[in-house]
Amino acid sequence: MKISIAKLSKAKLSSSISLMGQMLQHYWKLAIALLMSLLLAVTLNPFIANAFDLSDLFRILPSALQVIQLSSIGDNDEVALGRQIDGQIQQQVRISGDRGANALVSRLGQMLVSTSDRPNIPYTFRVVDDNNLNAFATMGGFVYINTGTIAASDNVAQLASVIGHEMGHISGRHALEQMKQSAIAQGIATIAGVGDDRLVGIGVDLALRLPNSREAEFDADRRGLLNITRAGFAASAMPAFMQKLVSSSGGGAPAFLSTHPATGDRIAALNQTIQANNLNTSGGLNNADYQRIWRSRFR
Repeated sequence: MKISIAKLSKAKLSSSISLMGQMLQHYWKLAIALLMSLLLAVTLNPFIANAFDLSDLFRILPSALQVIQLSSIGDNDEVALGRQIDGQIQQQVRISGDRGANALVSRLGQMLVSTSDRPNIPYTFRVVDDNNLNAFATMGGFVYINTGTIAASDNVAQLASVIGHEMGHISGRHALEQMKQSAIAQGIATIAGVGDDRLVGIGVDLALRLPNSREAEFDADRRGLLNITRAGFAASAMPAFMQKLVSSSGGGAPAFLSTHPATGDRIAALNQTIQANNLNTSGGLNNADYQRIWRSRFR
């Protein structure tokens, strides 16, 4: 038999609030705000009160709590979740054993950590043994660069720009936002912890198969551009790398860019940011030395 929330006794309401408080624990402030909003909506509006019952509340609440938890995840939990996702990713891609390539990517990555928007989390940089031009990242500081991307870059500044872009996704917490949306779409309606296998599975899909949103890509470009310039690398390297890829593919964007926003729009936005902020750094443009070592290494 349905019981209208408008007619709930004080004892039952107190019991319900107590149960919700135990479920939320560290997120009690958000829980109270959510609960009060729901109660005000159903008690002040007679039409909602007549149509809404206790079973409706407990059916909706778990999904809302899932969103709260993902939105409120701290750095330590994000790193822990990213570490689990990284473990699964390593089972699905082939990590390169090339010591020189790993040293190069790690060195450039660590140079960018101190100038990034989130220098307070540990970062791990991995090289993927794949000649396709690609790079990706997952939450918690894990960045992956294909050997094909190393070979396609003209210099260390261009490679740093790719690493900086991926770090921009991490500093912008874009994977967490996508995970929240995916969890809602998949109907995950439990209070999932960072060890929940469903969240790990979503994280792997986001890193390897699902594109970032247009807004996330522009934001990662901006963050990455500012990061590499703070580290002293040439600001021009990022738009130059994108333009080089488009030109070398005969006008059609390569796979690395095909799922992203229009490359021309990204290049224009980057050049506008460079001009507006007078970013005239020039480090890392050692084309000859870089190409001599890396251009044919993975081909």
